[in-house]
Amino acid sequence: MISDEILKIGDKLPSVRMFSDKYGVSMGTAFQAYYHLEAKGLIEARPKSGYYVRFNMRRMPGLPEIADPEPVQSNVSVQEMIATVYRNISSDDLVNFSISAPPLSLLPAAKLKKSMLHALRNSRNQGILYEDIQGNPELRRQLARHSYSWGGKFAAGDVIVTAGCMEALVMCLKAVTRPGDTVAIENPTFFGIFQVIESLGLKALEIPTDPVTGIEPSQLAAAIKKFPIKACVFVPTFSNPLGSCMPDNKKEELVRLITRHRIPLIEDDIYGEMFFGPHRPRTCKSFDKEGWVMYCNSLSKSLAPGYRIGWTIPGRFTEQVLLTKLMHTVTGTTLTQDAAAHFLGIGRYDYHLKKLRKALHTQSLRYLQGIMTWFPPDTKVSRPQGGFVLWIELPRQLDAYRLYQQAFRRQVAVAPGQLFSARGQFGNCIRLSYARPWDAEVEEALKTLGSLIKEGARTRRPS
Repeated sequence: MISDEILKIGDKLPSVRMFSDKYGVSMGTAFQAYYHLEAKGLIEARPKSGYYVRFNMRRMPGLPEIADPEPVQSNVSVQEMIATVYRNISSDDLVNFSISAPPLSLLPAAKLKKSMLHALRNSRNQGILYEDIQGNPELRRQLARHSYSWGGKFAAGDVIVTAGCMEALVMCLKAVTRPGDTVAIENPTFFGIFQVIESLGLKALEIPTDPVTGIEPSQLAAAIKKFPIKACVFVPTFSNPLGSCMPDNKKEELVRLITRHRIPLIEDDIYGEMFFGPHRPRTCKSFDKEGWVMYCNSLSKSLAPGYRIGWTIPGRFTEQVLLTKLMHTVTGTTLTQDAAAHFLGIGRYDYHLKKLRKALHTQSLRYLQGIMTWFPPDTKVSRPQGGFVLWIELPRQLDAYRLYQQAFRRQVAVAPGQLFSARGQFGNCIRLSYARPWDAEVEEALKTLGSLIKEGARTRRPS
């Protein structure tokens, strides 16, 4: 009713007792319902008065624009700015909005510790000897089982365990490209993909990406006619930094397109489990009938960044990826794979994900409300339905990298938009993570950012 504006901002809600009587639920359930709406910032309690509507999603600011430059194959060099922005990434003095990963407070540390102790006690060879080259067999079985949640039907033999999602991406790219090849990527996209492309001597072809629906297959089809694309690297579900999610029918269309042209699609699905809706979006891999989609994922964003557990299901390229792994890392760590297999096997992962999704959804709404309150009125913000980040388009005269420098001096860190384009676009955009739970420090940091942005908008952006 709040979403549909049947209940408007300032309207009083029924009392808890009236709510209980009307819907036939206990007083405790009614309190919980109001508590969850209050935690999301949608309603507020007024002393001795009751609950009132305070926010409506329809009052959101506009969406960021779609960048639509002329497609150009380009060499990539983003190392210096990335190194500068992330030099102090782990500093405890910062309110760090630049990290798209969950803080320790949202992770099941105590339960993971029990799984690690189980691994220490029960691991074959005490966890000292080499693990299977393809990965721990039980972990691969659990990951294959978990793929049913996104429409996959795989066996343990289809899965290769890697040291995080980034290694999975690197191995997949190395398996299907050679130096000088052209790789299609989203625009904007995660800067780590630029680093991989640069390190492998590849060229990037940026495809404009809608902030809501992601890559448009017809635009990729047009690019395929003009450029010798050898592979695609896309984040179709809750992309970083836009938070966009391709509709299932578009994912299916994309898979038909790359299959027809025999172009491998490396699908980074690292944010797929962090959905806010009732169902997990399907993956491109779930529509893949001929093995051209190379699926990559990790536990780094959802469970244990330090365990470095990633995996890939590379389809027809399994042997090439295994050979690449053999040349680079041979195998992964035994104990963390054992611990992860145990944690997934006893059902704790699914329970943890439910709590994580609820927390992230609530935090995304609170951050959006803060941005609407303290940033300039013409600010545009993405509307992610999952993941960790907001993409914010600021007044055109504002320089995002200069804003980063000013905010850093105030102990606040953001990711400037220039990091997310091979050609340094998005100079008036920032990526802001809502991974940190809302507290007084977060509120003060957003106020600080808002004041810096308003001040910067009044001055001319340097050429």
